[in-house]
Amino acid sequence: MTVQLSVVREIAPGERRVALVPEVLKALAKSGTPVAVESGAGLAAGYPDDGYVAAGATLGSDRSAILGGAQIVLKVQPPTKEEIAAMPPGTVVVAVVNANRNLELVRRMRDARLTVFALELVPRITRAQSMDVLSSQATVAGYRATLIGAELAPKFLPMLTTAAGTIRPAKVLVLGAGVAGLMAIATARRLGAVVEGYDVRRAAGEQVRSLGAKFLELQINAEAAGGYARELTNEEKQQEAAMVADAVTQADIVITTAAIPGRRAPILVRAPMVERMRPGSVIVDLAAETGGNCELTKPGETIVAHGVTIAGPLNLPSQLAFHASQMYAKNLQSFLSLLVGKDGTLVTDYSDEILAGSLLLTGGEVRHRPTAELLAGGS
Repeated sequence: MTVQLSVVREIAPGERRVALVPEVLKALAKSGTPVAVESGAGLAAGYPDDGYVAAGATLGSDRSAILGGAQIVLKVQPPTKEEIAAMPPGTVVVAVVNANRNLELVRRMRDARLTVFALELVPRITRAQSMDVLSSQATVAGYRATLIGAELAPKFLPMLTTAAGTIRPAKVLVLGAGVAGLMAIATARRLGAVVEGYDVRRAAGEQVRSLGAKFLELQINAEAAGGYARELTNEEKQQEAAMVADAVTQADIVITTAAIPGRRAPILVRAPMVERMRPGSVIVDLAAETGGNCELTKPGETIVAHGVTIAGPLNLPSQLAFHASQMYAKNLQSFLSLLVGKDGTLVTDYSDEILAGSLLLTGGEVRHRPTAELLAGGS
């Protein structure tokens, strides 16, 4: 039997993205895959219902029926407890789950015997690049973070020569040179700022410099498996803090993007550093959702401390929902090529390393060991 896909409207607070856009849905429909879409699912992202209908979707308003009739449910955020209850056992859910922050939902999905693929667990290997939702959404977040910094700063970013004199360019410091950090650097450079970047991974220096920014050098290599950074030793943290503190106090805009998967974000900007910053300076903390890289960050809020504006935005990709949804849907299209066979039926052998790596739950069993350990510890 041909796989039935379903997409419903995201109802998490502040979430405007949608899992599939008409362009991608059209490609799926052409391949013979039926797709049911809840009416209004794409409106907040700029995709009206008629675009989905024209692409070949079946539109419906009964949310429970759409979920109940699907073999594969595609989502951005993890399903709510009501959505979980509407799905029969064996339903395949593909979404960003962030299991360590949503353990109760994971328990419910386990007990409901759903098969769940967590897209944040897709292995970071060459073959999976087209499925890497973390990278695609981080690109959006890095771009948006720079615009937030420019909006909050009381200065021009580029150098200007005017009849009133020459205006010096603003200095932007980006801490963390992953996908989001590199996009923030590139955007700040396009806006004309003088940009510095820092990352504990020495290999990131070449990428930062290729974008026309200065890389802050420190003789520490903290690169770990998968391209992430390992946690620093106490001595390394002291060395890093001294260098970062000096750079922070000289910056007009500081954008922080450092994250450690499954753990609290490392604190890079301490309160004394903020006190030393010039009044009117800005910090945009992209790690606010996992505690923040700045000690004074308040997740979801923009505050002023010691004359410095500190923004802790949440879910930045949702603020550019049109293109964030487009990129996310393209990632899903690639992932579905592994999950749906050429004959249009559902793949049940999850031995492929990408499927195996991202498989969170199946048949009432937690397949992701760190999540299983967290659940065991909390029970």
